[in-house]
Amino acid sequence: MDDRDGPARARSWWRFGVPVVCVLAGLLLGTTYSVSGGDEIRRSDAPRLVDLVREAQQSVDRLTAQRDALANETDNHHGGSPGTAAALQAITRRADALAAQAGVAPMEGPGLVVTLNDAQRDAQGRFPRDASPDDLVVHQQDIEAVLNAMWSAGAEGIQMQDQRIIGTSAPRCVGNTLLLNGRTYSPPYVITAIGDAAAMQQALEASPMVILYKQYAVRFGLSYTEEPGDVRLAGYEQPVRMRYAQPIGPLGY
Repeated sequence: MDDRDGPARARSWWRFGVPVVCVLAGLLLGTTYSVSGGDEIRRSDAPRLVDLVREAQQSVDRLTAQRDALANETDNHHGGSPGTAAALQAITRRADALAAQAGVAPMEGPGLVVTLNDAQRDAQGRFPRDASPDDLVVHQQDIEAVLNAMWSAGAEGIQMQDQRIIGTSAPRCVGNTLLLNGRTYSPPYVITAIGDAAAMQQALEASPMVILYKQYAVRFGLSYTEEPGDVRLAGYEQPVRMRYAQPIGPLGY
């Protein structure tokens, strides 16, 4: 081999290697520029963790101070002074005294349970031939008649199914089901009342609508039962929302 081949190969490598390295370096710089958006990346520009923690702590301290200020304001308005504390206690005692009358407190005592149920098929699986579908089911007016008779006899509290009846309760029939306070029920319908059982039974016997229901019960197989005894009523659990009438304007609106 000729000794001159060595320098020739060296020059050939430098001739082609250096441009390749320069091209690769240029591509690397271009990629860095595009990723950074043309801005120079510096570590000093990145947020420091300790600064983030300090800002978060300042926010927590500020919100805590606001919370404490609102709590103090609430205490000052509702018991922060002897006069307001006494007024709040009086209101609370008044609410507790009216809880039973309003129906929001459970009750227990002697009373009467009335159960109404739709007509059942006979042994042959048939209803009376001359009966229409309306003759075979318990209607809203039947339930209202029982409730009104019990209230008129001095019932202290009434419950239907598992819900307490209060001044805003309105049982409504929807098909062959009952809607009460947003919940639906199927028969049998159980009405439980606390009070003088004998007086309530007399009121039920004298009610024209209850008398009519009993006649339908005999004719078409509806069910009606009365059971006196000790009963327990649940308290009304849903929010009590009262709505009042508003005076209309001179033009009627």
